[in-house]
Amino acid sequence: MDRKTVSYRDAGVDTEAGQQFVKAISNSVKSTHNEKVLGPAAGFSALYDASFLKDYDHPVLVSATDGVGTKLVLAQLFDRHESVGIDLVAMCANDLLVGGAKAHFFLDYIATGKLNQQRMASIVESIAEGCRRSDCALVGGETAEHPGVMKADEYDLAGFVVGAVEKNRIVDGSRIQQGDIILGIPSSGIHSNGLSLIRRLYLPDGELPADTELQSFLRDDILLKPTVIYEPLIRPLLDAFDIHGMVHVTGGGFYENVPRVLPDTSAARLKPWALPSPFDRIQRDSGLPLKEMHSTFNCGYGYLIIVPADQADSMLAKITELWQDLPFDPMTSRSPAALGSIVQRQGDRSVVFLDE
Repeated sequence: MDRKTVSYRDAGVDTEAGQQFVKAISNSVKSTHNEKVLGPAAGFSALYDASFLKDYDHPVLVSATDGVGTKLVLAQLFDRHESVGIDLVAMCANDLLVGGAKAHFFLDYIATGKLNQQRMASIVESIAEGCRRSDCALVGGETAEHPGVMKADEYDLAGFVVGAVEKNRIVDGSRIQQGDIILGIPSSGIHSNGLSLIRRLYLPDGELPADTELQSFLRDDILLKPTVIYEPLIRPLLDAFDIHGMVHVTGGGFYENVPRVLPDTSAARLKPWALPSPFDRIQRDSGLPLKEMHSTFNCGYGYLIIVPADQADSMLAKITELWQDLPFDPMTSRSPAALGSIVQRQGDRSVVFLDE
């Protein structure tokens, strides 16, 4: 029997294209580096100088990992990928930030059916932009072709971030007490959660709608408004105020994320606010009750800070000042605001909206 020679390329994996891709993204990756990045070890792992830890009395390493979820389906349908990397870094870095930690380095994982160099380069550049916004180094990553497992134009992203915090400055919610004020920092929009509901509502057959106005809404108001990276805003506050707790409002909205930081005897009482765009339209089009909106989306506020009442006014003024001077466009006209307070818990309700 004649034996046919089958190459790796025949199987759908182009290692030569992969090498070209690595060269193409090198400048984007290096733009995030600082003096702590020492380079690769044997070409497969990254070296990061940890001597900065000597400046801590008791350093604690902190790590987080996350993805972008089904927002990537919209990116693939519109063939617009220039912001999803910012989403990826934000989802990881913001989760790390709520404990008070400073992100130091980031790694990414990209799985795709077939390596499209232009598309992947756009994604990596947006990851690098996210790292620049969060002041951490993109030290490495993996891009894997999965022919036969994923379609040629499909991809998925995962991110991994490592940081550090002084042990006695960990923000874990343990000092939250009744009377503390809850301050809300605006989101740019949907961020990276609730997209499965949005797709079910507007893309029931998995295809772009024929309605061009709806296409514009999904592209411009949902996809291309990346998750806000809160690091440059929060870092100065950690040094200047007595922050008792912080919340990154992600999947599960307020009802799932706020209780994670609350002591067992406390509850968050939140006053109502008008749903901003795009949440107002989503509620109208879906008919979802307000409680369901609050348990699915950030509804206009992507990050919460819990602070003693006697510091709330001065902190809100400082947040507003910093918000106006962010080194990137947060893509929203909303302003930081006081959203509520911490009260004694009654029964098992840890989050209470006054208008529900």
